[in-house]
Amino acid sequence: MDERLRRWRMVLGGGEADGTGCGLQGDDAAMDSALAAVYGEQQGGGQGGRGAGLGASAPRVARWLGDIRSFFPSTVVQVMQKDAIERLNLTRLLLEPEMLEAVEPDVHLVGTLLALNRVMPDQARESARAVVRRVVRDLERRLAQKTRTAVTGALDRSARTHRPKRVADIDWDRTIRANLKNYLPEKNTVVPSRLVGYARRQRAVQREVVLCIDQSGSMAASVVYASVFGAVLASMRSLKTSLVVFDTAVVDLTDQLHDPVELLFGTQLGGGTDINRAIAYGQGLITRPAESIFVLISDLYEGGVRLEMLRRVAAMTQAGVQVIVLLALSDEGAPFYDHENAAALAALGVPAFACTPDAFPDLMAAAIERRDITQWAERHLGAGS
Repeated sequence: MDERLRRWRMVLGGGEADGTGCGLQGDDAAMDSALAAVYGEQQGGGQGGRGAGLGASAPRVARWLGDIRSFFPSTVVQVMQKDAIERLNLTRLLLEPEMLEAVEPDVHLVGTLLALNRVMPDQARESARAVVRRVVRDLERRLAQKTRTAVTGALDRSARTHRPKRVADIDWDRTIRANLKNYLPEKNTVVPSRLVGYARRQRAVQREVVLCIDQSGSMAASVVYASVFGAVLASMRSLKTSLVVFDTAVVDLTDQLHDPVELLFGTQLGGGTDINRAIAYGQGLITRPAESIFVLISDLYEGGVRLEMLRRVAAMTQAGVQVIVLLALSDEGAPFYDHENAAALAALGVPAFACTPDAFPDLMAAAIERRDITQWAERHLGAGS
């Protein structure tokens, strides 16, 4: 079979090969069937189009999961699973332990499991915890060291001194730049009349960080990532990290930051939204405003008192708190969000933008150094408020 025709046949599908004149056999036929189960035009197959559907049979879904894992790389498998859950309404089957053992775990699957948490039977809940634990460990492995490095470096840079006590504390690059006027051509050297260095690393808390996370359904991936980042930040002695989640009520999960899996199962996705109440609670956690960072992760659809929410944000910024609003903390970009509230926050000097997980450590570093976050977002993410 001509390879080009074969590829077109795989793309187009269809009982009559959609005009390619090519039939499929062996693995190609099995791969086409796996794709048709999710992306076919007609349930059960019909004239002129791929058949689709997995029915309500757990064994059939299990076989399909096995097929796609054998034919496609894990990144593609995760996309197909997400599409199957959404397009074919397979959420009920995820309550069965054998299904959870067969799936390829990823952030979106964790979000679905958390949404189903309250209706899961006990046996399925244990399997779900194992899936969530695998995803959390993978995220921690990918993100933890970068976060610690970025935050520690920012804390060190924000504590500069002109009287470093040890040679190891001298920032040679900045010292040389500050003393270029003292260059001696005959010696080919710079005489450092003024030293620039790092202050001794402090063991005491240097910054307070409050993560305030919207639990509405569209924020599922953001909840997962924020919980992992919260656990990483909480492990750093120089930070005092608090984490609260909210819908119409506010739940403080700070005491569970040592175990992000338990933390995630303490959330409840879906429901209404009272951002004002959540900000009021988070505001009460701040004891040193000038040394605090408040991160609100929300799509900004406010079900509470909008004007009071804006007044609280204004009060925090005036007190010296570094306030940041993330419309999403995920790889998908910004979801639907309230543009009017985003614009109102921007008028207060508070940027609102979507942030990817890979960029979040650098964002925290910028906040610790009190750089202009709007400029940071435009430069690193191509997104303003």
